[in-house]
Amino acid sequence: MFCAERAADRAGFELVWGWTRRWLTRPQDRLAAWRYIPDRGDSVPDRNNATDGDLFIGAALLLAGRRWPDSGYTEAGAAIARDILRLLLRQVAGSTLLLPALHGFEAADSVTVNPSYYAFPILGVLARAVPDPAWLALAGDGLKLLRRARFGRWGLPPDWLTVARADGALTLPSRWPPRFSYDAVRVPLYLCWAGLADEPGALAAARFWGDPGHRLWPAWVDLTTNRIGPYAAAPGLRGLGSYVFEQLGGRPPAQPNPPFMRDDYYSSVLKLLTLAALSEKA
Repeated sequence: MFCAERAADRAGFELVWGWTRRWLTRPQDRLAAWRYIPDRGDSVPDRNNATDGDLFIGAALLLAGRRWPDSGYTEAGAAIARDILRLLLRQVAGSTLLLPALHGFEAADSVTVNPSYYAFPILGVLARAVPDPAWLALAGDGLKLLRRARFGRWGLPPDWLTVARADGALTLPSRWPPRFSYDAVRVPLYLCWAGLADEPGALAAARFWGDPGHRLWPAWVDLTTNRIGPYAAAPGLRGLGSYVFEQLGGRPPAQPNPPFMRDDYYSSVLKLLTLAALSEKA
């Protein structure tokens, strides 16, 4: 939806918005179910949400309401923004945190977050539509969190991060591989898109991608062992990284990456998000 709105593709936007309402609606709130599984009787067996999806759906609707003046889009986007504020923010050790989903990320002694869900340009869209001091607290505390969340040889943000309730101490959760990979690559994208290219999360990513010791542009790195993934990054990640280098005034590395026979959905979305960021900087 977001990519269709940025491309001024109203037919595509309507198609995806209609599908989203049909399949991903949650009766108890305005958030969206996180996963659709085709070719089975119950295509949405888990109605838990994914907060990054809610952020982008809400922003897409609000932007669409401005591009194609439509109060229905605007009202739906504002309702999502209000439910994000109402349901997905938590106070932990004096900081406002963003839950990755309504269920499954809170323990008695900690909360687990996804650093790449702090999509600062998107938070701005929602905050302008639904003014509330909580947005500023979320963005400010998110930046502080990212400045602390630096692991491994290159000081990179992780895909997943656990925050202790008692003192805010940061650890890498055992539930996921301790990597800078397909989630965390969005951290430098969103920082640069928001005009925050001088933040550690962007600078560290550029240092990692540009390390002359890499034979190929790496898809991921283990933040506990510094082991590099054995295969090259997908085209979408390389395009995102090139954008980050450009925002930092540098040139991307020239590793000889093998051609991809077929790009996947996520890599394609990374390309489209990078194009959206580029268009807003133009």
